[in-house]
Amino acid sequence: MKVLLINGSPRADGCTFTALTEISNVLNAESIETEILQIGNKPVQDCIGCGGCVDKGKCVFSTDPVNEWIEKAESADGFVFGSPVYYAHPSGRILSAMDRLFYAGGKNFEHKPAAVIVSARRAGTTASLDALSKHLGIAQMPVISSTYWNMVHGNSPDETKQDFEGMETMRNIGANMAWILKCIQAGKNIGINVPQTKKSVRTNFIRQQ
Repeated sequence: MKVLLINGSPRADGCTFTALTEISNVLNAESIETEILQIGNKPVQDCIGCGGCVDKGKCVFSTDPVNEWIEKAESADGFVFGSPVYYAHPSGRILSAMDRLFYAGGKNFEHKPAAVIVSARRAGTTASLDALSKHLGIAQMPVISSTYWNMVHGNSPDETKQDFEGMETMRNIGANMAWILKCIQAGKNIGINVPQTKKSVRTNFIRQQ
């Protein structure tokens, strides 16, 4: 089993990475492979709603890591999406990436467990968690929770490590993720597969006169 952890911060070794690493260490101790993917500090293209990905299963834009991550997601069993908090919301870079990941490669994420985590100096964490969690719900992904909201506080990696409750929250995310992954695998071993859900009806909130 393998979990992809996506770091939506431009800082490769910052506070978000520190939190993701804590989760990764627990998963590794449970014999689950992990890979932390870094979004980097270069521009990430926003989705323009062109529909070019519908038949291809990949985004028409190839100047950032989104298509590479879609390919990796196909063989992954679980995900953690992490972001710093900017102006009380997630990084615009991670939101742009996730919009395209789920629109172009949604089938690679469906029914796989995922968590979202955020890092902040002080505030804006719950609003950021809410924004990131929307992607998981529409992809029918079991959402991994913890013993507190999935957040850490600190203005540097060292300060983040001093958020003892936050770091424990990250470790509990790792433990819960490992448990859910093993439960899913046990179910598969006895013939319990994901449901075949329908997507045949779309309605708009309009009324004809």
